[in-house]
Amino acid sequence: MADGKQVRVSQWYFGGLASAGAACITHPLDLLKVQMQTQKGKNISMFQLTQIVLKNQGIMGLYNGISASLLRQLTYSTARFGIYEVSKQHLAPKDGSAIPFYMSAFLAGLGGFAGGFVGNPADLVNVRMQNDVKLPPEQRRNYKNAIHGLYRVAAQEGILRLWAGASMTCSRAALMTIGQLSFYDQIKSILLASPYFGDNVITHVTSSLSAGAIATTLTQPVDVLKTRAMNAKPGEVKSIIALIQNTGKEGPLAFFKGYIPAFVRLAPHTILTFVFLEQLRMNFGVIKINITN
Repeated sequence: MADGKQVRVSQWYFGGLASAGAACITHPLDLLKVQMQTQKGKNISMFQLTQIVLKNQGIMGLYNGISASLLRQLTYSTARFGIYEVSKQHLAPKDGSAIPFYMSAFLAGLGGFAGGFVGNPADLVNVRMQNDVKLPPEQRRNYKNAIHGLYRVAAQEGILRLWAGASMTCSRAALMTIGQLSFYDQIKSILLASPYFGDNVITHVTSSLSAGAIATTLTQPVDVLKTRAMNAKPGEVKSIIALIQNTGKEGPLAFFKGYIPAFVRLAPHTILTFVFLEQLRMNFGVIKINITN
């Protein structure tokens, strides 16, 4: 006779809320990562850069562009987590077993690609607001907040400019989501199958730290190109190929510029996102009954 086992599953919007919560904590690291990637030739350490920002702007300088960062998470992450979670729950077998990894990776890639497209305007404004501090006063864009930034870009540069660098944003988002979501689920299920791990914070932190390392390595080359394309003046970037060639002239490691701050930022962001997400799921998730024979 079949009997049921109750489990809690995530609501579609939990991922966006968890990511926005994590962004509030990790935003200063994101700001430093963007500023390191847009340096051409010069190599200032992360510690030196932090001192420069604090000296010129004070502690709030590290939170430049936070409104754009939150808008980005609430668009990009809500879309990618939502598509991934809903598709995964829809395709999961009735007995509660996991979907195969290739299917999980495909769904994550699809969700990430869609999320990248939806989140591109906020991402563009986010990159510009974070980089504004570095520019001389006469060249600054001085967006008051994310909404003002979106309006200014659309009004002055045309609405399509909001999707500048979208091909790279979507590619990066697809790779990021595969690295974070599908690898997180895979690592977590391997850990839970061992006798040493239970469904608790230790397992969630271990799985998300590993997923963060995989995601950083997959996305860093695309992330460098995306940041440079978004930060360029109109007409400066002729094509993606030209951008790759110009970056390549600085040596192969140019594609991994800012890797340490990217990992230092992405690891806590990934850990916090998944810890928040699991807490939302365990406390407020929808109860689903798995049929076991």
